[in-house]
Amino acid sequence: MDIENLHTRREASRRALRHRRRRAAGWLAAIAAVAVALVVLLSVQGGAGRSRASATHTAVKTGHAGGEETAGARSGRGGGVRTGRPGSEPVPILMYHVIAPPPPGAPFPGLYVEPPLFAAQMRALKRAGWTAVTLDEVAAYWREGVSLPAGKPIVVSFDNGYHSQFAQALPVLRRLGWVGDENIQLTGLPPSQGGLSEREVRALIAAGWELDTQGTSHADLITLDAHALHEQVAGTRAILQRRYHVPVNWFCYPSGHYDATVVAAVGAAGYRGSTTVVPGWAHRGDDPYRLHRLRVLGGTSPAALLALLAATRGDPPAPDSYNGT
Repeated sequence: MDIENLHTRREASRRALRHRRRRAAGWLAAIAAVAVALVVLLSVQGGAGRSRASATHTAVKTGHAGGEETAGARSGRGGGVRTGRPGSEPVPILMYHVIAPPPPGAPFPGLYVEPPLFAAQMRALKRAGWTAVTLDEVAAYWREGVSLPAGKPIVVSFDNGYHSQFAQALPVLRRLGWVGDENIQLTGLPPSQGGLSEREVRALIAAGWELDTQGTSHADLITLDAHALHEQVAGTRAILQRRYHVPVNWFCYPSGHYDATVVAAVGAAGYRGSTTVVPGWAHRGDDPYRLHRLRVLGGTSPAALLALLAATRGDPPAPDSYNGT
């Protein structure tokens, strides 16, 4: 009897031990599962955090963090923050041609501004609180409320594509931290005759300049048939876009000649707008395909340039009140 009781107690003890082991194994399995789940969860959250950090870093570099920064921020000149309130201040657009002394017998000596005078004009503008911007930046300010770099905005535009704009104007603007707007034509000004080379155009773009155009050959657009007009306007834009990988959003009417047909062709080609030689500031309420500019003639002193800006700030003249060279 005692032996039977002993066997019974031993069997009960073994069953209890097996039960405790199975229960312990179950707890260990549960703990391991929880541990694995925690590791996976932390890994996912960490990866997401790294992805968010990487996305934020990329957005900051590309100027799109939160959709608030644009090209102005990337330029290093400040501005570029989207405020949501379209700006309303008018902006003057200066018009330059050759930055060099006029050669003897030049047919239009007023189109030549000597380099020391140009540099003095730019320094005077800087001291007076002006800051050079691009037409794309002005459009973003007027249409989308994207802030401009600090200072009074002004566009410094250059027509035709002369070599002196690279050799003389670029260094001056670069020293000021400013940019220009190059209205290039494709033919008629080869490097051998003082035109910009492709390498020089790329250098302007690399310096932050905006590339726009006057068409293929500075033709009088109002005299052209539909095909030739299309080639001058749309064809030139396509060539420049392919060649330099920039948008080319603005057209500049050669010699200021345009009519309703020309304006329609420029719009159909996808340009955001156009500049004229109509004297005055560009205003937000203007027809964007008839923006006014201020021609800077040779011999204009810095003081005279500042006076010109002050005298022309008011309301623009009626559309098409001036259309010529």
